[in-house]
Amino acid sequence: MNEFPITVRFPVQWGEMDAYGHVNNARYFTWFEAARIAYMARVGLVSPEMQKPEGGVGPIVAATNAEYLRPVVFPADVVVGARVTRIGTTSLTMEYAVEDAQSGVRYARGGAVLVTLRYPTYEKVPVPSEIRAAIEALEGRIFE
Repeated sequence: MNEFPITVRFPVQWGEMDAYGHVNNARYFTWFEAARIAYMARVGLVSPEMQKPEGGVGPIVAATNAEYLRPVVFPADVVVGARVTRIGTTSLTMEYAVEDAQSGVRYARGGAVLVTLRYPTYEKVPVPSEIRAAIEALEGRIFE
């Protein structure tokens, strides 16, 4: 998980299992969401300002995907990593990974495209320069 600047650990709960004896595929998107929100909060793109009547700038998911490499079964602890791989004019591309917390076995990987919006009007806006700078500092690189 060294390549992911943000990681979140989750103990797998019995109720996350499906009839086939492994964690249901939808749970991965919940893990991705939690890691994404932790990342966005760290760089200042998720804040209480978005929920005020005058709003603020925040992300919205435009597309998301997952690739399941091997099933997660109870009991387990997983670590979910998040990173930004691209910064566009009004969008961010993220990548995720899900690994076993003890062995490092990779269970899944995924991604998302986020668009920066002005809430509550949902007007698409450029990624703010201070957010870009915070992402570049966190990632340790400059995005073209």
